[in-house]
Amino acid sequence: MTPRTATRLLPPPVRHILSRLPRRPGAWLFTTALNAVLPAHLDADARRALEGRRVRLSVLDAGVSFDVAWRGRGFAPVHGAGAPELVIAATLHDLRLLATRQEDPDTLFFSRRLVMEGDTELGLLIKNTLDAIDGALLDPQRLAPSALFSLLRPRRRDAGRGAC
Repeated sequence: MTPRTATRLLPPPVRHILSRLPRRPGAWLFTTALNAVLPAHLDADARRALEGRRVRLSVLDAGVSFDVAWRGRGFAPVHGAGAPELVIAATLHDLRLLATRQEDPDTLFFSRRLVMEGDTELGLLIKNTLDAIDGALLDPQRLAPSALFSLLRPRRRDAGRGAC
């Protein structure tokens, strides 16, 4: 097994902690990330096909999952009872490889490292949408602490002006 295909799992103590965190903040962060990347790449037909459809992302080695649905202009977390129409499951490492385009969905799927269960048509819509996006979905440079801090800095200045 090459290092690229070797399974990299979160250590059990990390899974233990992550699996016990409240779901709502994680779901909000996940939908915020989706809304920063995907809506610009969804045509009207894709938006209609996604409307109200519940999709679950399960991060297998973290023991967490988030349910989302398209709600008109963006993705929103879905809480409460109800089964998702599609479940997408993989390890955190494999999801990172997918998001940074270091691995394609077909390779992960056929090597059984990415699981899609449920509505096949919905799964193909999501896969084809991801395939059509040029470049990485997730740019690690944009997630560096200095980059995140620079995004917050203008808000803090504007907030200070509004208080005067």
